[in-house]
Amino acid sequence: MSRPAPLPVAFDAVGLPADLLLATERMGFSEMTPIQSAALPPILAGRDVRGLAKTGSGKTAAFGLGLLYRVPPRQRPGPPTALVLGPTRELVEQVAASLRQLAQTRANTRVLTLCGGRPLRPQRNALQQGVHIVVGTPGRVADHMRRGNLDVSALTMVVLDEADRMLDMGFTEEVSGILDRCPEARQTLLFSATFPKTIDTLSASIQRDPITVTVDTTVSREALRQEVVYCERNRRYETVAAVLAWHDPDAALVFCETRQQCDGLQQFLTRCGASVLTLHGGLEQRERDDVLVQFANGSARFLVATDVAARGLDIPALPLVVQAELARDPQVHVHRIGRTARAGAEGLAVALVASEREADRLALIETELERSIPVTTPPVDAPPRFRPSRYRTLLILAGRKHKVRKGDVLGALVKDGGIPPKAIGDIRLAQTTCAVALERAHAVKALRFLRRGRIKKVRVRATLLGSDRAG
Repeated sequence: MSRPAPLPVAFDAVGLPADLLLATERMGFSEMTPIQSAALPPILAGRDVRGLAKTGSGKTAAFGLGLLYRVPPRQRPGPPTALVLGPTRELVEQVAASLRQLAQTRANTRVLTLCGGRPLRPQRNALQQGVHIVVGTPGRVADHMRRGNLDVSALTMVVLDEADRMLDMGFTEEVSGILDRCPEARQTLLFSATFPKTIDTLSASIQRDPITVTVDTTVSREALRQEVVYCERNRRYETVAAVLAWHDPDAALVFCETRQQCDGLQQFLTRCGASVLTLHGGLEQRERDDVLVQFANGSARFLVATDVAARGLDIPALPLVVQAELARDPQVHVHRIGRTARAGAEGLAVALVASEREADRLALIETELERSIPVTTPPVDAPPRFRPSRYRTLLILAGRKHKVRKGDVLGALVKDGGIPPKAIGDIRLAQTTCAVALERAHAVKALRFLRRGRIKKVRVRATLLGSDRAG
């Protein structure tokens, strides 16, 4: 059964309780996105739902409000009543953060993340103390179930987020094993950027008479401009540098096919004076965390990444996407360029073509898009010039576990450290760390203050991430 997506409507038109309506208001949600408008009513009605939606469509709020609708406001924590599975730690943590924001009007709602790269014992202890919602990767969730740490007998709702990517990453067996042990009398929601046959097969085995919700996932031609740049194969790095310097965006995501290409391009751009980081499967989890927070808060202007590593990366305002090598598949091309021109903003996607094989790919993509992509020629022979990133990231080794709040950090830096409030950007609080974006001119001063000062009368350790280069 297919359900056409209606125009966005107000959140108070679907029967949400007052506390959840207040949460949406505090988060600045004025009206529903198409996926929310289409999916939320059947979710609240208890129906199984298959949703075709990409990152940035508002799907997290759609299923998140549905999860919280099922959790009584003052229910004591115990075995979880809802489980969300996602393909990567980055996506899982983003989803958990969004759920905590949606639950801000319910002070006692506990949302726990279960994913690799973290020790098992604290996660086990948190499960023993009781939670309401678990958000995790299939591997770590299955591990806790095997160890007897995670009791799924009370689950009333299960969500598979980015299901296609989970299957692509080889989690089919883990996902099936987890769902086999969950109660049959549950509500199952499945969200995917694509609906290949594997998703149809999975849905048929885990859902009961699901409602299929599809929304237009294409980016409007008016909001997104595409360009092609032809280059010599041995000058691919120089051409990427020329594109970045020519368009001069505040931030850009550059796609490469392999981790070796990522590292090579990142090193080349660094030598050119660019503020650039790389993200691929060869990084340790701590390194990935550091890279993601620096790119998200403006401490690095450019990020070079593989497709898998970039999945789950959610940067709302990304003005430029560059493909150092044109995608091998039209669907991958669409996913890549979909990283820009979001939420009504304008964006530019540039693809390099350096061989006959890539030219054939371009022809296939243009056929799929039913239009030709214009060719541009940036000044490759001119030395590229890059602006510095606005911020540097101060990493404080204290977080929620130490009862530190964002206000505590802000107060210490401004009141005691003498840092102007306008010089402080995003503050991202995690379980054991706090990452603060500081304008470059004030970053070292803030670090020196923390080395001798205190937060909440407690001495903390801190360090500046990344290079101290201006570029």
